[in-house]
Amino acid sequence: MDILILGGSSFLGRAYVTDALARGHRVTTFNRGVSGPDQPGAVAVHGDRNSPDDLARLVEGQHWDAVVDTSGQQPYAVAQTARLLRDRAGHYSFVSSIHAFADWPAEAVDEDSPTHDCPADTPADQPPANALKAGCERAVLEHFGERSSLLNCGLLIGPYENVGRLPWWLERIARGGRVILPGDPGRPMQLIDARDFAAFGIGLLEDGLTGRYVTTGPVGQTTMAGLLQACVEATGSDAELVRVDDEALLAAEVQPWTELPLWSPDEPDWAGIWQSDSSRARAAGLRDRPLAETVRDTWAWIVERGPREVPYTQGGTPLGISAERERMLLDGRAG
Repeated sequence: MDILILGGSSFLGRAYVTDALARGHRVTTFNRGVSGPDQPGAVAVHGDRNSPDDLARLVEGQHWDAVVDTSGQQPYAVAQTARLLRDRAGHYSFVSSIHAFADWPAEAVDEDSPTHDCPADTPADQPPANALKAGCERAVLEHFGERSSLLNCGLLIGPYENVGRLPWWLERIARGGRVILPGDPGRPMQLIDARDFAAFGIGLLEDGLTGRYVTTGPVGQTTMAGLLQACVEATGSDAELVRVDDEALLAAEVQPWTELPLWSPDEPDWAGIWQSDSSRARAAGLRDRPLAETVRDTWAWIVERGPREVPYTQGGTPLGISAERERMLLDGRAG
């Protein structure tokens, strides 16, 4: 197959390129050339998807069997891209997010759950950020209809992760000492390796499957204690995991998801965060490697990469808790 990947230089896009090339497909990537190096074997075209001139240069005289959009964030930009590609590609696969569902994370979701009300031509500065993916989905459906697939991804982890949730924990645990084990140690979690997500996405293209797929790890795949213990084992650290319950963390105004990455309190507003139904994707071929393998591979990549010069951030918010604040919580002095 001839596949165009919008993105393709970092984390999930990189995983898509690697998987597609390994299967013998011909791959073209389109990105700005700033997030990571071009991968050998792919035809790299550099440009900005927000630029009509760059898009016109990309598509001139070209036709692809499928487009994989790993970089679409703004509805109007996705609409512009899909409009230009609808007669130049057979299929449009859009990597959306679980955030597109209006009831998540308070409720469990599946493919039939309602999405946020966000039109396909919405400017980026109007709706809440979580609604934008729903608008991007509508843009794809408007121009490709039944020739499209929507993949609502859950929490992605693995080598080359550029947000830094799992890398933050691995680096913290590698330093050793007492480490916060936040909330209920046995609370189930759903995580998915970006490489497994990409393999599923390319498999859908090969099988000619369309429609929406909630693409997360299985319910109950691991727990917070299981994840952090896997980090201890992968790093060979002497870290001691010390439970600090939800009540203490909330009383100290610790920010869920960012200050302690992947931690969400056991409260109604977060009740469905790790309960998404991915059974349709699994029936269509989604497979998960063992969590311990993902953690080990991510640590190996961190060691090979070396120290990171800038802090991890999510949407501009720094990830991780300060050493002093961590000590206060572990000593029961925060609040």
